[in-house]
Amino acid sequence: MAIRKCFIILAIVSFVGISIWVLGFVPQATAETLNFKSFNHVTKQETVNVPDVEGHIMRLQVREGVAVFENGELAWHKTMYFFNYVKGAGPGEAYGIYTFLDGSTIIGHARGVIEATPGGVPSAAKWSTEIIHGTGRFQGIKGTVKTSTKVLPAEKDEPAGKALSEGTMVYTLPSK
Repeated sequence: MAIRKCFIILAIVSFVGISIWVLGFVPQATAETLNFKSFNHVTKQETVNVPDVEGHIMRLQVREGVAVFENGELAWHKTMYFFNYVKGAGPGEAYGIYTFLDGSTIIGHARGVIEATPGGVPSAAKWSTEIIHGTGRFQGIKGTVKTSTKVLPAEKDEPAGKALSEGTMVYTLPSK
C-alpha cells in the first residue's frame, strides 16, 4: 500500500512538473517598437486665469494633426490636453487617439511637463503615455509611448503654436 501511494504521489508530481515545463515554452507576446513623428495644431482652446500668482492659468486645448510612423503608416492624431501653467510652464495631462487609415485606433493617457521661453510662452514638452485601449487590429494592445515635443511660435491669429513631436511606441498585442 505504501509503495502504491509513493507511485501515485510521484505520478502527480511528474505531471505537474512536465506541465509547468511545457507551459514555459508557450510563445509569449513580444514587444514591438515603432518610432513616429507628428505635426499638429490647435483646433479648440479655453483658458482661465487663476489669481493666486502672476501668470497662472489653466488651459483646455484640443490639437489635431498627422502622425507618420517609421513603417510608412499614417494616422490622424487628436489629443485633448489639460495644462496648469505658471508663466507658460508646468504639468499637463492628455488623452490622445491615433486613427489609422483602416479605422483601427490606439488611445493613450499621457502626463507631461511643459517648458517655456523666458517670456512665458510654451516651447517644449516631454510626455509619458500609457496605452489604455485599441480597436480593430490594435484590440487588446498594451504599452507605452515616450514623446518629445517642440512648440513653434504662434503665428498671427493663431491661439497657440503648432507642435512637432518625435516619439517611440513600445507595445504588445495579444496572441492570435
